Amino acid sequence: MKNSIYFITGPTAIGKSDFAIKLSKQLNGEIINCDSMQIYKDLNILSARPSLLDNKKVNHHLYGYISGNERYNVERWCKDASNKINLLNKKKITPILVGGTGLYIDTLINGIASIPTIPEEIKDKSKKIFDEIGSKNFYKLVYELDFEATKNISKNDSQRFKRIWEVYKHTNKKFSYWKKNTRKKFLNSDNFKIILFLPNREKNYQRVNERVLKMIDNGAIEEIKNLLNLKYKKTLPIMKAHGVPEIISYLEGSISLNDCIQKIQLVTRHYVKRQNTWWKSSNLPILKKFNEFPD
Repeated sequence: MKNSIYFITGPTAIGKSDFAIKLSKQLNGEIINCDSMQIYKDLNILSARPSLLDNKKVNHHLYGYISGNERYNVERWCKDASNKINLLNKKKITPILVGGTGLYIDTLINGIASIPTIPEEIKDKSKKIFDEIGSKNFYKLVYELDFEATKNISKNDSQRFKRIWEVYKHTNKKFSYWKKNTRKKFLNSDNFKIILFLPNREKNYQRVNERVLKMIDNGAIEEIKNLLNLKYKKTLPIMKAHGVPEIISYLEGSISLNDCIQKIQLVTRHYVKRQNTWWKSSNLPILKKFNEFPD
């Protein structure tokens, strides 16, 4: 029988990584990243990647292995993660997936609509139209284009609305068509266990604020200077990671360092709120749910 697959998840800045290391030692496990920003090699400090010491304690996989000039996505991660899971299973090592990107976990377990890759120029065009007409008008545009695909999506979720528009423009078929008629599976096992931490939100916010200060002290600004030197397009996901636009604004002189820090803290707290909302509405089977921080 294959080893159980463990998922350790919940909002950012709660201590999932430390908990996963302890669990790995108990279960003869190794850790696989399921955080959408910790994959990038150019973003170490701001993505809170595990330290060298953490890697010495337990083997970590899928961290810092993708260049920031690549447009990585959930499907690529699912392929990479399933390959790692299969490899660990063959070695009789327990796969322990750690991270707060709920979409990654949901897609790995339930599969994904098999949509063709969208060219970069289509993505650029959707951003241009969105910026020109504004979020409300773009929402109306996509709503009329594919009403079914917009169900249960917040009007503020600009990324998903852009995605719906881009899929139609590239394939001449609605996003809802692809979602209904094509399905790609990644996980060939239902022997998985999800451990979810949803601690007190105000205390979580406090941890976020403290973590941001620590990141600045540890060299986050220098990290973004190095990132800017790589001349990546601003539309790439890495350039939108929490803290990156804010530090760029500081380096360009448009905001003070104090304002920069407060903005990073704010966008990260908003992310915590969205993560809480996502998990509370998720239909994934949770083995254990804790309303406290991991020990």
